Amino acid sequence: MTLRKSFIYLFTAVFLFAGIGESFAKTLKASHQWPGTKRKDGKFDVRHEMVQIIADEMKKANVGVNIRVYPAKSLYKPKEQWKPMTTGQLDISAFPLAYAAKFHPEFDITLMPGMVKNHKHALRVNKSPMMTEIKKIINDAGVIVLSDAWLAGGFVSKKNCITNPASVKGQVFRAAGKAFNQMLEGAGAGIQSMPSSEIYNGLQTGVLDGANTSSGSFVSYRIYEQVKCATPPGKYGLWFMYEPILMSKKSFDSLNSKQQKALMKAGKVAEKYMTKEAAGLDTTMEKAYKKAGVELKYMTKADFDAWLAIAKKTSYKNFAEKVPGGQKLIDQALAVK
Repeated sequence: MTLRKSFIYLFTAVFLFAGIGESFAKTLKASHQWPGTKRKDGKFDVRHEMVQIIADEMKKANVGVNIRVYPAKSLYKPKEQWKPMTTGQLDISAFPLAYAAKFHPEFDITLMPGMVKNHKHALRVNKSPMMTEIKKIINDAGVIVLSDAWLAGGFVSKKNCITNPASVKGQVFRAAGKAFNQMLEGAGAGIQSMPSSEIYNGLQTGVLDGANTSSGSFVSYRIYEQVKCATPPGKYGLWFMYEPILMSKKSFDSLNSKQQKALMKAGKVAEKYMTKEAAGLDTTMEKAYKKAGVELKYMTKADFDAWLAIAKKTSYKNFAEKVPGGQKLIDQALAVK
């Protein structure tokens, strides 16, 4: 065999081996409901950014795992992501946990009015016995948490500024979960259930008069184009929602230990990003709504207390009575100072 032929055979073998190695790289599917394009301010929605950070970190880790991100409900509808994660059909999702409360009613504690007071308090709640219980339910269902994330939110309305409970009376509202629905109904509002991705259309078509959602969604979905007044979280934020990055345990277990370690590390990078950005989302909302000419109004302590009194008679009471271990979860959450 000539030297030239030997070189050709060696080169071909290396090329084929590289191709085979590439084909062995595992591709994971990551889904979420938020836009995957930049807003007018040049930024992405933070939940999309979190998922993309994990994808980028896995690419840098070079452990044979690629993550393909499907934004804007292009793979699954928002509330239809939980079951596919439990079976391994969907690998990763940025998912508001209360969306899965129909399967696990305990998850409604992660969107309970006034339960989380501010962004720093949310970090303490992450380490609480209440969240240990919630994560056990998540794990037992076949899903794991890659990144913790809490988002603050507020109110918007086409009719008037929302401050005290009387200000919602007679209006039709969208709220993300059962607990807020019950509180709003207790204040005299009508309810239309839908994911945050449908709020804009609901307001535009007259199905909705107002809505609750996160500061991030209020901006990413350009809801400022459809409303007269907004109530940002401010000093007395009533609305906080747990929106973690989740992964199918079946998908996670299919990875080798090196890949699993890289993925958990990537999740922590995304979580650190979110922790840094969280409070800034509220400021971004305020700026976007001011620029659009929308009036801003903030709740006072008296407003907050009035809402909390209704919540305790409606959503808190219902949760304690109807959810297994509900009162214990409420007590654990309220114990976090």
